[in-house]
Amino acid sequence: MDSSILEKVRELRGQGHSPKQIARALGMAPAAVAPYVRAVAEQTGGQAAEPELAGCWINVGWGEGLGVPGTTGWADDAPAGQETAGTVSVVVARKHGWDKLSVCAYLVDVYCLGVKHALGPDVMSEVELHRFLPKWFRIYSHGWREAPLDLVRHLVFGAVNYARDLGFEPTADFAGAAGHLGAWEAKSAVTFGKDGKPFYIAGPHDDVRHVVKTLERRVGPPPNFDFVAHVPDSPISLGGHRLTP
Repeated sequence: MDSSILEKVRELRGQGHSPKQIARALGMAPAAVAPYVRAVAEQTGGQAAEPELAGCWINVGWGEGLGVPGTTGWADDAPAGQETAGTVSVVVARKHGWDKLSVCAYLVDVYCLGVKHALGPDVMSEVELHRFLPKWFRIYSHGWREAPLDLVRHLVFGAVNYARDLGFEPTADFAGAAGHLGAWEAKSAVTFGKDGKPFYIAGPHDDVRHVVKTLERRVGPPPNFDFVAHVPDSPISLGGHRLTP
């Protein structure tokens, strides 16, 4: 078994790639990649258990425009029409020693581009975490709430896969933060895009022409997708760092 391929597969699995996506990325047949995927899974299974989960938080209003099965119990009761619709923020904290927490945070465009920004893991105290949360969620008028880890996995990894199918990779920072979410093998139960269709909200630092052309190649021209190239006075900046605490 080629150790360089094994390492690439391990890295791609850590970023949430499916076996088929790994095969495509490496230019290999799925059957040739399968032994490497199994080897990575076996090695991961033999490692120490994931650090104990200390908490997950998500912005209220995360579900606007998304398709979420009623059987999941993931109801989001925020009123529709929020300026932040399509932007989901998540924080995951795990135990780190007896008195510290290891924290990762994610900013996700669930309508089109996937994970736009990721922080961590950063080690902090509970006091520091409680100071961090209102900073990370400050753009959301209805605040944030605790969330089950399963919901967070379906949203973050699912949005990554949705964006990849459209031709967009997550931010490079996601590779270091993905592991905090735990292993991901399932297909997301969430339907992404705004009401099932890609909706691109351009950020001030985005290459808008590139994004639009990529969407046109993948899904065809509008009305197969919608986009807003400029949103004056918007509280969100998907392409910038305004959400960074």
